[in-house]
Amino acid sequence: MKIAVLMGGISEEREVSLASGAQVARALREAGHAVVAVDTSHGVLSAADEAELLASEIRHPRPPDLSRDMLASGDVGLLTGDPRMAGIELVFPALHGGAGEDGTIQTLLQVAGIPFVGSGPVGCALAMDKDLSKRLLRDAGVPTPAWITVEGLEDGLSRVGEVVRRLGLPVIVKPPSGGSTLGLTLVHDESELREALSLCLEYDDRAMFEEYVRGREVTVGIVGSEALPVGEIIPEHEIFDYECKYLPGMAQEIFPADLPADVARRVQDSALVAHWALRLRDYSRVDFILDAAGMPWFLEANALPGFTGNSLLPKAARAAGVPFPDLCHRLATLALKRGRRGVRGSALGAGADRNPRVAGGV
Repeated sequence: MKIAVLMGGISEEREVSLASGAQVARALREAGHAVVAVDTSHGVLSAADEAELLASEIRHPRPPDLSRDMLASGDVGLLTGDPRMAGIELVFPALHGGAGEDGTIQTLLQVAGIPFVGSGPVGCALAMDKDLSKRLLRDAGVPTPAWITVEGLEDGLSRVGEVVRRLGLPVIVKPPSGGSTLGLTLVHDESELREALSLCLEYDDRAMFEEYVRGREVTVGIVGSEALPVGEIIPEHEIFDYECKYLPGMAQEIFPADLPADVARRVQDSALVAHWALRLRDYSRVDFILDAAGMPWFLEANALPGFTGNSLLPKAARAAGVPFPDLCHRLATLALKRGRRGVRGSALGAGADRNPRVAGGV
């Protein structure tokens, strides 16, 4: 089929998105599809542009160019008006953060009647808002670290005493609607809270203080209705920050994680509960802290997780015996089948199959 891969976007995660998109485009071609690679800020990319992206490393975040961006303008015509987009059957968003992951682009595509891979507007919005997603998972019976969300600097500073009393130290300070751990700080002393709060508010107008649960960081990818093998992340830094995520050699990512079978299944089951509770579809990645008793504590769900060949979800798929091109093809096929049933059937992000399975393969 002919697929448009959207990448770039207008969030601080633009560089990560470009890396994801270039590799998704290459993988889909390897799977036999015709692909048009699109940077939402600059239009259709040439073969030379794609080659440059594939050859470059992920850089530190930099502001996007908003002058031509379809996400900034809300004009899907910037996408459909290019003659090279003629005959597109499906859009594969490889966007991270901001309007690429919060449901904005998904709403534009849905209104335009364009089938797309991944969760719908509702699922994307719920997963993007960590405060809302934690409330939903708590109500669904999945443990999540205690938290306090504040509005702006003044509100945050006025509640420092409450934060220390209720959540203790150390404490995590992070944007409720961000990704790639941008703006996240592990605070060990009350004197560090103001600086951490100010950094967080550079990325969001709210801040979340979250109880720090000591344990092993684990992650579970979901494809269709199946949970992939659990992975464990062992960062060089105290937390899995931006550098550990994207710089070579800064973290060990082990798939499958060395866990007892019953513990691994508990983590996978919790990930499936999160996936459905947040109305996600096609794929997602759910992150937990596994405490000493083997209890998974929900941290966040990612509706559009990193999707380079070396990202966590593709690594989990490989552990289940599924190469990256096959994974991209499977997701495209799921989305196209749903699209053929009509936009009405996918409007609220409902999954085609709600009988969860734990994967030995996908």
